[in-house]
Amino acid sequence: MGNTRTNPRGYRHGTRQKFSKKYRTKGMPGVSRYLTPFKRGDFVDIVVDSSVQKGMPYTFYHGRTGIVYNVNRNAIGVEIT
Repeated sequence: MGNTRTNPRGYRHGTRQKFSKKYRTKGMPGVSRYLTPFKRGDFVDIVVDSSVQKGMPYTFYHGRTGIVYNVNRNAIGVEIT
């Protein structure tokens, strides 16, 4: 009959350990996480917080470092170096 099982390759496939949170760090992030000011030229690390799904980057960018080139009200532009 052929292969009846699917091979899922969703947006978050293979992230069981990568996006898991450490002991006693579970839950939503604090207010200081959102109130950090960023300026153009700052070096930033892209670290995915799995408790917030909105605006989550692809798994390839988790742990990468980049330079801020654009700052908006609700997002910042980061060029990966």
